Amino acid sequence: MSDALAGRSAIVTGAGDGIGRGIARRFAAEGARVLVAELNVDAGERVARELAEEFGADARFVPTDVTDRAQVEAMVAFCADLWGGVDVLVNNAWGAGTVSRVETKTDEQLARGFAMGYYGPFWAMRAAFPHMKRRGWGRVINMCSLNGVNAHMGTLEYNSAKEALRTLTRTAAREWAPTGVVVNAVCPGAKSAAFRRMAAEHPEIEAAADAANPMGRLGDPETDIAPVAVFLASEGARYLTGNTLFVDGGSHINGVAWTPDLDGEQ
Repeated sequence: MSDALAGRSAIVTGAGDGIGRGIARRFAAEGARVLVAELNVDAGERVARELAEEFGADARFVPTDVTDRAQVEAMVAFCADLWGGVDVLVNNAWGAGTVSRVETKTDEQLARGFAMGYYGPFWAMRAAFPHMKRRGWGRVINMCSLNGVNAHMGTLEYNSAKEALRTLTRTAAREWAPTGVVVNAVCPGAKSAAFRRMAAEHPEIEAAADAANPMGRLGDPETDIAPVAVFLASEGARYLTGNTLFVDGGSHINGVAWTPDLDGEQ
């Protein structure tokens, strides 16, 4: 490792599993102080211990429900009070949604999807920005999705929230560019915690996703996705803002080759 993030303070939401955990581990390996923000207390505490024991990192856990504005703002304040600021914010948390047709979606499903996938990141960005602006340096990494880019079937609330988050990413990048704060989105192709939950219910989706990937597999959160997050969090990304990076083994090139069977889904 290169210590690319030595001395930096980073918040990673949804860091208890999947892509969030992979990013938290890689950040710790690169010298960052990592705040593990996670709804699942057992998972969050476990990851914070991992980072301290395996990498000697200054890692802390804060229980956070990103659909609750007060908890999101408290998360940012905790990081700033603990380490004197917020250098890196990774908005990754997701835990809502079902696979079902558009016409069966409820208002409540859409509202929860947007609370978690859009408003949570917005509240975190709004709270973190003053700390970043004060230092003239900041990195925001929003984890978006090919589901929205390619309009995957069955996941309307996820697709919509993630595409709204990409718009937020570009708008904030434009407005914050003069301050030294850069904002970028990553659309990963990886077996995240959310993907694994969906695949458990619909195993045909996992097989089809692997087969459709030009590299023949979906990526690993820690070894395929997290290194790109490290770059975006580093000094090397200072002239890169408002971009979407497709870290997906080429999945975005030809769109979606599979069509799930949604007949009878509620």
